[in-house]
Amino acid sequence: MAEVGIGYGTVPWVWMIMLPGEQAGAVDGRLSLVPLRDLCTVLASDPVTVTVQVVGNLLVFAALGFFVPLRFAALASVPRVLALAAGCSVLVETAQYVLPLDRVSSVDDVLLNTAGAGLAALASRPWWYGHAAA
Repeated sequence: MAEVGIGYGTVPWVWMIMLPGEQAGAVDGRLSLVPLRDLCTVLASDPVTVTVQVVGNLLVFAALGFFVPLRFAALASVPRVLALAAGCSVLVETAQYVLPLDRVSSVDDVLLNTAGAGLAALASRPWWYGHAAA
């Protein structure tokens, strides 16, 4: 069940954020490496959009964070879940930059994706040791 939760809870989000934008192929990848710059810029112009961005980014790897400690005993710690989620998020952001998708690769996305996985891991913590595979 944990594998199903990981797959069905993560793949649709990753699929969605890897979809090409309106100018895919015509615009080079854009990069934002200053933490919180993107969120502050959007917040100043449209608070609703920043709320949707924050919630969406928190959910991208939440299923991974929730179910991985239940399935893999070796990953049943918050720092390990955070490292896994950060690594996955960096891979996605790198792909968004390298592929002609008309997307912005942002450190804010990595931070929020990782935080969402960490919060979800904390939510599943009461069940870690009873259900983790040996």
